[in-house]
Amino acid sequence: MNETRSRTALVTGASTGIGRATALALARAGFDLAITDLDANWLADVAAEAQGRKVVPLVLELRSEDSIERAVTQASDALGAIDLLVNNAGRPLQKPATEVTWAEWNDVIDINLKGSFFLSAAFARHCRSHGRGGAVVSLASTHGLTGIAGRSVYGISKGGIIQMTRMLAIEWAPLGIRVNAVAPTTVLTPSREKLLGEPEARARMLARIPLGRFPTMDEIAAAVCYLASDAAASITGQILVLDGGLTAA
Repeated sequence: MNETRSRTALVTGASTGIGRATALALARAGFDLAITDLDANWLADVAAEAQGRKVVPLVLELRSEDSIERAVTQASDALGAIDLLVNNAGRPLQKPATEVTWAEWNDVIDINLKGSFFLSAAFARHCRSHGRGGAVVSLASTHGLTGIAGRSVYGISKGGIIQMTRMLAIEWAPLGIRVNAVAPTTVLTPSREKLLGEPEARARMLARIPLGRFPTMDEIAAAVCYLASDAAASITGQILVLDGGLTAA
């Protein structure tokens, strides 16, 4: 990446949780930001907290091709060449496979996988048009690596993200675009607080993790920052798993 100018990143689902933590970590690392969510008003406090960096809040609907293309164009118009895309936005679904509806399947896959694929493709075209490389870091999950009951569609979407990472890394290596993913186990986010506050559920979930602890949002953000950095210049097509040993057990 060119160190004579500020580095730039486009982060999806940046209003809360891992997306918010990642956007703020990138700002501390010196990135100017285009941050997205379904409503730009949700991003106001993130923009305010990223002091000293240029931050552009954008509306992005990952189920819309027009919205994806518009977000990349708006980010480029505001920041110039974009160095990094972080595919964070996603929709969970906890439901028995036999009860999943067609509409729920389409919604999860369209947001988690299809939208991330087409946003990544738009980013690659952006990099090519500027004659420069870049980096893509996507949020996968251990649910895309292991089997677990009641998470089938979500796990399938994250398994798709993992294979997308490998395929695009090979295809875009000649363009100088590195493509990697971070796959955490259950992360301590605001949306998980209620579930993790129940002692039995917490104990059951921790029992699957050899280290006996959940990764934090800041740990996931730090992993994204590493994969975006020059220290990871030779890393592409890889899945960085933050699971406390879950997938090794």
